[in-house]
Amino acid sequence: MKRLAEKQVLEWKDASRRKPLIIRGARQVGKTWLVENVLARQFDSFVKIDLEKRRDIHAYFEGNLDPKPILVYLELEAGRIIPGKTLLFFDEIQACPRAIIALRYFYEQMPELHVIAAGSLLEFAFGEISIPVGRVQYLTMHPMTFYEYLIAMGKEPMAEFIHKSPSEVDPKIQKKILNELKSYFFVGGMPECIKIFRESNSMIEAFTVQSEILDSYRDDFSKYTPKIDITCLDAVFLNVAKSIGAQLKYTRLNAGHSGQMNHKAFDLLVKAKIIHKIPACDPSGLPLGATANQKKFKAVMLDIGLLQRICQVPVELELRQENLLAMYRGILAEQFVAQELLAKNGSGLYYWARDARSSSAEVDFLAVSQGTIYPVEVKSGPGGSLKSLHLMLEKYTNCPKGIVLYSGTFKELPEQKLTFMPLYCADSISD
Repeated sequence: MKRLAEKQVLEWKDASRRKPLIIRGARQVGKTWLVENVLARQFDSFVKIDLEKRRDIHAYFEGNLDPKPILVYLELEAGRIIPGKTLLFFDEIQACPRAIIALRYFYEQMPELHVIAAGSLLEFAFGEISIPVGRVQYLTMHPMTFYEYLIAMGKEPMAEFIHKSPSEVDPKIQKKILNELKSYFFVGGMPECIKIFRESNSMIEAFTVQSEILDSYRDDFSKYTPKIDITCLDAVFLNVAKSIGAQLKYTRLNAGHSGQMNHKAFDLLVKAKIIHKIPACDPSGLPLGATANQKKFKAVMLDIGLLQRICQVPVELELRQENLLAMYRGILAEQFVAQELLAKNGSGLYYWARDARSSSAEVDFLAVSQGTIYPVEVKSGPGGSLKSLHLMLEKYTNCPKGIVLYSGTFKELPEQKLTFMPLYCADSISD
């Protein structure tokens, strides 16, 4: 496995103004693997403290948070901790909120010690404590991108073409990459699923792992109580998965509970990074988030593989589809594009919906490249009116052209201010 985040953690290790690093992300996206298999190898010694398993260690953080006495206790548990030579890793740090607060004092009093932490439900812990703003750094991990998937599957030459301009890539190669993307639609980007698929060449094996991950997420739901009714949380989770690409209303996410309760469940799932909210916004200027409409929104799942499993997509039928956009009514393609954009740019993802009453005009996503906004549509082919895209380009002259991601090869239509790109180019259309 090779992760794009490797570069970031290695840069953190050598930074002159280094602060304790917190790696955020949903469960099983590879946070612990990154620390243990990439970063830890750069040090003479490695000390890992799992604060979810070792609840007894929480007592060391109950009193004074001076790092020196805390290290004395930790050394008795795990061995010598030497600044500059040891990597100290707090895994599942959300289980001990006081340990998160302690990171501030490690930064202020022992900046020479490399301290890193990881957690999967950190936003819940942050609600209980004062976050050490300015004293820690953050890195958010996502499922493996299509590029990372190709590297893991031993297809490095194909992966190299992902980051080349499609205008310079032979159409036959573009079609070959699109065909490979079909497998990624079903295996997805969760590292364990890719590992199993690589070793067994069996999608059935990967699906089993996906089901286990989904079960573990549902088990995690119990940790959100008494904040929310578990049946409501589960129903909202399922209905979001089945509504990718559609504008959502809290009242329609779950008929068995109130809109207010559904809203609360939705927000908790966003906090847990299992789903991601995509608000509509006005693309007249930057930053896009300044005009985000939190009441008009769509959502996507954490991972495309988990999405197809939870929706029980008939894989044997969908794999026969030649057109990726026809697979599962285009839902998988839209999830893929969102997932790639999020992995590239972090948390900010938006779309455009016309404000006019009774208007259904909307554009799937808004991408920003070198300070310029580009509307992005995910469509099944070069045919069709693309009416919403043309409408937006006409209304917002600051957007120079529209990008259509589809299941075909690169082509430009300058007279229409449109560029058609193969679907796999999703991560190359923004900074």
